[in-house]
Amino acid sequence: MQTMTPAQAEHQLTQVADRFDHWRQTRATPAAPIPPDLWEQAIALTATLPMTRVATRLRVSGGELKKRCAAHHTALPAPTSAAALGFVEVPAAPAGFG
Repeated sequence: MQTMTPAQAEHQLTQVADRFDHWRQTRATPAAPIPPDLWEQAIALTATLPMTRVATRLRVSGGELKKRCAAHHTALPAPTSAAALGFVEVPAAPAGFG
């Protein structure tokens, strides 16, 4: 999900809440785990909205959402090296210039 305004995020939260409700109504067993794609949508919303707001609206555990957000962020690839990012070393100007 890309960066969005709080109003867009609220609209998206409503849509994701509808998906959670649909899943709850159609799941095979009451103990079925929440599908990964629904968790991913919930995690993405926490980039714009408070985690407690997302957890409350989706009726999921705030602790579980926090744990999954942390796991998601640690799973993101770290930047490789300064050279790969396009940094260039600029030598200092010789003494007497400037």
